Amino acid sequence: MKRKHLALGLLLGMTALFVQCKDSGEDLEPDDENELITSVTLTFKEAGTGTVTSFSFKDADGDGGNAATRFDTVALKANTAYTLTVQLLDESKTPVEDITDEVAEESDEHLLIYTPSPATLLTYTYGDKDVNNYPIGLTGTAKAGAAGIGKLKVQLRHQPGAKNGTPTPGSDDVALDFNLKVQ
Repeated sequence: MKRKHLALGLLLGMTALFVQCKDSGEDLEPDDENELITSVTLTFKEAGTGTVTSFSFKDADGDGGNAATRFDTVALKANTAYTLTVQLLDESKTPVEDITDEVAEESDEHLLIYTPSPATLLTYTYGDKDVNNYPIGLTGTAKAGAAGIGKLKVQLRHQPGAKNGTPTPGSDDVALDFNLKVQ
């Protein structure tokens, strides 16, 4: 009989413990989802000449699913400076949603990162900052180095409530590896 009372007491104690540990949700932050981006266009305006060249990535259904329908090679002149701007679109909606505007409006939550590999192919300098004086990356200066072939990784980091001017913390809205040819 003592064992029955002991087992019943343990069962009631464990039930009370689980009920007491129920999360009230007060410490939870609202879910801030990543953007769906189906098109990325990098526009390079050559300094001194005004020559404009654009390179695009298009994937109608976003990440996963069908393969990209367009993935240009970024081809730049060696030892040349450019103004670089980016356009981000969600073409799955009608009308097309310009995510560039959203990134600009929520600039304290987003960071574009341009990483060339090898690093000698391109140097990027941010031309814009958010209200907290952290870089955004919607516009900047790109300086092509000596001739060579490599990759240009373009990332849009989503960092709601945590942006500190570095790639971490956060998650990728976009992570693309463009082929890069400097000639």
